[in-house]
Amino acid sequence: MENILVAGANGTTGKKIIALLHTSDNFNPIAMVRKEEQQTYFKDQNIETVLGDLTDNVDSVFNTKIDRVIFAAGSGGKNVVGVDQEGAKKMIDASKKANVKKFVMLSSMGADKPEEATQLVDYLKAKHNADEYLKSSGLEYSIVRPGTLTNDDQLATIELALKLNKRGEISRADVAQTLVQSLADKTATNATFEIIKGEKNITEALAQMN
Repeated sequence: MENILVAGANGTTGKKIIALLHTSDNFNPIAMVRKEEQQTYFKDQNIETVLGDLTDNVDSVFNTKIDRVIFAAGSGGKNVVGVDQEGAKKMIDASKKANVKKFVMLSSMGADKPEEATQLVDYLKAKHNADEYLKSSGLEYSIVRPGTLTNDDQLATIELALKLNKRGEISRADVAQTLVQSLADKTATNATFEIIKGEKNITEALAQMN
């Protein structure tokens, strides 16, 4: 079982990622949370937790052996530079030191050209900078850029392309599934791609990135 550190585990999407990992035969989830009281939710399910604040030093989070990382943290617009950008960079640096095998980044559609956005420009700039930092880090990575997130039921089907050239929605459940499946060595490695709700099975859609 490989240890998968999930940054942003306490978020809506993060909890779905943890739940998927917890039922996996290959992965052991480790939930990274910011506050002690957030640990209870995971400990009640016998899920390991670590305390870490993305606005502070995160090296201690890697005191446990970490094999792979999913970065699904976000500030909700409150501190996009400190969390979404610099927090991601800290996690990337610490992952390199810890010889992490793969880093899966939850990004956002529009992060490729934030200057063209009409809203959330600062957020998309922060995500863009974090993505570019990961690409140049030397780590193996997958960067997943979903459209607008919804709380709809999981479909397990998506539309995926390097650049979709259209807007769209996708459920957090399907995003979580895509992130977890992207952890594998030969799945969408060193690829950056966009996803929205679609007709193709997630596994098949990811296979086209190989």
